[in-house]
Amino acid sequence: YGAAELLSPFSDERLARVLRLQADSATARLLDAERNRPREPLEQFPLDAMEMVGILQKGARRVALIRVNGELHQVVVGARLGQNLGRVTRITESEVVLKEIVQDAAGEWVERTASLQLQEAKP
Repeated sequence: YGAAELLSPFSDERLARVLRLQADSATARLLDAERNRPREPLEQFPLDAMEMVGILQKGARRVALIRVNGELHQVVVGARLGQNLGRVTRITESEVVLKEIVQDAAGEWVERTASLQLQEAKP
């Protein structure tokens, strides 16, 4: 019996490994669900190809006007933008704020905040 090489069932490292595996599988399921859902039109463009050009107020709901390739799109909170699984979380008078899911330098999937700023009118 060579128990000396095995991790103790009571060690913190063993618990950390189990929790890491559970988190990795939950993250994998969420990413699979995201990848397998139907794409919205503005998900085919990178954020740097988009311009916020204005807002509209529809009742209590604020709508951002986003221009991509010369076409104007209406965007609401919850809409999908960009190529990094972005979801709009807030629309203000000067910006559209979204959360994206990206891989960090260590290969872990993390959420990051991105935004599109209102662009000045071009003469």
